[in-house]
Amino acid sequence: MMLRKLALTLTALAMSSSAFADTLGLRAGAGIWDHDPSGYIRYQSTNSSNNADLKDDLNLESDQESYFYALFEHPVPLIPNVKVMRTGLTSSGSGTINSSFTYGGEDYNATEQIDSELVLDHTDVTVYWQLLDNIVSFDFGLTAKMVDAEATLRQTTGGGNTVTNTFDGTVPMGYLAVGATPWPDVELRLEGSALSVGDNSLTDYTAKVTYTTDYLLGIEAGYRSLELELDDLDDVYSNMKFEGPFAGLYLHF
Repeated sequence: MMLRKLALTLTALAMSSSAFADTLGLRAGAGIWDHDPSGYIRYQSTNSSNNADLKDDLNLESDQESYFYALFEHPVPLIPNVKVMRTGLTSSGSGTINSSFTYGGEDYNATEQIDSELVLDHTDVTVYWQLLDNIVSFDFGLTAKMVDAEATLRQTTGGGNTVTNTFDGTVPMGYLAVGATPWPDVELRLEGSALSVGDNSLTDYTAKVTYTTDYLLGIEAGYRSLELELDDLDDVYSNMKFEGPFAGLYLHF
């Protein structure tokens, strides 16, 4: 009887250990995001006539940037899973200003030439819980988006005015993700973070498809949109959007 109970106990422990191992997950990936800018930015002015259009005035162009991420999932109740993602985002341009505006107290006049650069590098730290994790998945949690931004406008004709300003901070956002697995090893996934406080809002969403091979390596591709509407953040006013396709590889353990 003792031997039978011991065998049953060892069997139960082995099964629970196997289930625990099966529910642990580690994924690390990297890829390229091809983003296209749109919208406007304004600095040290409450007058909307000083909006500098990202395309028509600053002549910012589409660009490709790298992203990196790692996530860890576990089966322990109440303790959240963790995902960290770093995205570089730089758009630059050179051309003719379409309409006159004032930026940082300096005048930029129509038909003059300008070089410009906008940097919006950011790191997302997300803690989340899984309510569903089978054919259909559902996650919810919180994201802390740490933004490190800088804008530079430089006239190459006219007065030669140059203004560089920085605006940064950490933004707490709500996080949701929904996924479906219509075929083995293939997942369709929609995830995003959002915050809206007064006249300030920030949204970041991704729609993608992933495929995990039998050799731990996976591929992903999709579409991402990042939009920032700012009202007097470090004297910056804006309604900017960066969106476009992305593709990457990951390792899944």
